[in-house]
Amino acid sequence: MTYRPARHSAPPTGTFRPPHGPPRPRQVTESDLPELSRLDREVFGKHAYPYFMLRQLYDMYAKHLLVLDDDTGLYGYVLAGTTLRAERCWILGLAVAADGRGQGLGRMLMLDILDRLRDEGVREVLLTVEPANVTAIVLYRSLGFVPAEPEGGFRKAYFGPEEDRIVMRLKY
Repeated sequence: MTYRPARHSAPPTGTFRPPHGPPRPRQVTESDLPELSRLDREVFGKHAYPYFMLRQLYDMYAKHLLVLDDDTGLYGYVLAGTTLRAERCWILGLAVAADGRGQGLGRMLMLDILDRLRDEGVREVLLTVEPANVTAIVLYRSLGFVPAEPEGGFRKAYFGPEEDRIVMRLKY
C-alpha cells in the first residue's frame, strides 16, 4: 500500500535517517509479525502484546495495522481496532523504536491512520495513554484528541492495579 501524505500536515522533519532511505507507513503483512513482535517488546517491555495476541490482532485488524518500514526493518507501528458499526475506533497501539523517537514518526503514523479511518466513515477515535507519558499526551492533543469525560479522562486501575490511564477522544 502506498503512503498518502496526510491532508492536514506537512511531512515530519528531523535528523532521523535510516540506512536505506526514509521509513514509510504501509499495511502490515503476515511476514512482518516476528519483527513486529520484537519491536513491540522493545518499546513496551512487560506491556507488550504476546506473539499470539499480535497474530490475532493481525487476523482481525490487518487493514488498520500500519508499520513504518525502511526496507531493513520496522521502526514503528500503529494499530486501530474498529467496533462492529465501524463508526467508533480504538487506537490499540502506537510504537516508535527508540532511535527514531522525536523525529515525527509517531505523528506520521497517526496522521496516516486517522486519515484512513476518517475516509472509511469512522466518526470517533479513542485511545488510552499512561498519565506519565507526557510526550504521547502532547502528540495526541496536537492531533485534536481531548480527555474523555468524566474526570478529565483519568481512569484509576484501568489496566489493573497501579495501571492508571487517561482515555482520550477525537471526534470528526
